[in-house]
Amino acid sequence: MIQNIVESVRQIIPGAGGEAAPIIPVVRLAGAIGKVSRLQSGLSLATMAGPLNKAFAIKSAPAVALIVDSPGGSPVQSHLIFKRIRALAEEKEKPVLVFVEDVCASGGYMIACAGDEIIVDEASIVGSIGVVSAGFGFPEAIKKLGVERRVYTAGESKVILDPFQPEKEADVERLKAIQEEIHELFIDLVKGRRGDVLREDPDIFSGLFWSGKKAVSLGLADRTGDLRSVVEEKFGKKARIKVIGGGRSPFARRMFGLGPRIGEGLGEALTGAIAAELEERALRARFGR
Repeated sequence: MIQNIVESVRQIIPGAGGEAAPIIPVVRLAGAIGKVSRLQSGLSLATMAGPLNKAFAIKSAPAVALIVDSPGGSPVQSHLIFKRIRALAEEKEKPVLVFVEDVCASGGYMIACAGDEIIVDEASIVGSIGVVSAGFGFPEAIKKLGVERRVYTAGESKVILDPFQPEKEADVERLKAIQEEIHELFIDLVKGRRGDVLREDPDIFSGLFWSGKKAVSLGLADRTGDLRSVVEEKFGKKARIKVIGGGRSPFARRMFGLGPRIGEGLGEALTGAIAAELEERALRARFGR
């Protein structure tokens, strides 16, 4: 009689009355990294700390899974998120599985390196280990318009790389020196996390990017696969996936965040959300996505 009751409960609640079905918490990290417009932020430590803490706090979870789909962005926020993931993984003694979707490039790949295993789709875009700074110059345009640029500073270098003044070689060299420092940090991070499987190839740290299939052969990723099949393979068919946080698209998340601004600068906030969406699309377009 009691055995029959236990069996009935097991059918309703997986794992009840016996060995519990393993729960695999999943955190999705999607979108551009850092502040993508004056009013809107993309992925940052501030936005991801909560979901990451919740995922690693599930004591019974044998691992934590991350879904990464990002064309990159702020190197600082990328590094902060990477460090938080590693700190939690070591504190809670849980392995981290990273699943790459469409794009895992630049800062997105830096975050992916926090994983103990990186799983990609064969058609994913992976890599772009480099640093970029882009802008425009308008000194000739304002001359033609009859506009005079007036800037007053205390400190002769306060307006280096001003887009309305002619470019100076010394200013460009200073920017490149900073980029080299950040690039070296990125390279050291990748080598530190994947040095034992990384293939010797001069193009790996050149800023180039590859398909997921090629990334595996280069050692930038470990294998191809998808979340559901890999979880079942590692933890059994009864394993349950528990998504931590919302599943909205980046644009939907930005629009949802406008709630408190209703009736108070809504137009400006809406414009910011659209600008942020366009900025992310431009970043993804670099990788054909």
